[in-house]
Amino acid sequence: MTTASSQTLSEDDLQEIQEALDIPLSGSADLFTAADFCGTLVSVMVECGDKYYRLALCGRLSHALTVLRQRCVDVMPDWMVSQLTVETVPLSTLPESWQETDLLLDYAQALTLTLSGGTLLAKNGQDLAGLLHDVVYFLVDELKSPRFEKA
Repeated sequence: MTTASSQTLSEDDLQEIQEALDIPLSGSADLFTAADFCGTLVSVMVECGDKYYRLALCGRLSHALTVLRQRCVDVMPDWMVSQLTVETVPLSTLPESWQETDLLLDYAQALTLTLSGGTLLAKNGQDLAGLLHDVVYFLVDELKSPRFEKA
């Protein structure tokens, strides 16, 4: 199994990774904060070729996905409902089967855990990191898209 070492990471890359790892995520973070945090982590992860940093990012992402799952079942605060309310709800660009939040969360968590296992070839790990990136961004976009119509 071939992976890049941390010696190949630039100072800017290391700083970006460390900043992402240092961002606090409270268990009481709201839906949008948790979703954005997942997006940040997966964006840094997809660019990270170091297996140890990727493992650390996977751990943070797994936790963030768990927080996000809880926020998805919580009652939405009024300010968030207001932000997601429009005259006419636009059609989703995702296929109907991918509009299930639980399904996308399950996929993202499964990919995260697979990447955490450290048993993949570097190329496969990079491919799965790209797929995880896309799944998380589909999820974030879906969660932040208007879904309520004004009465």
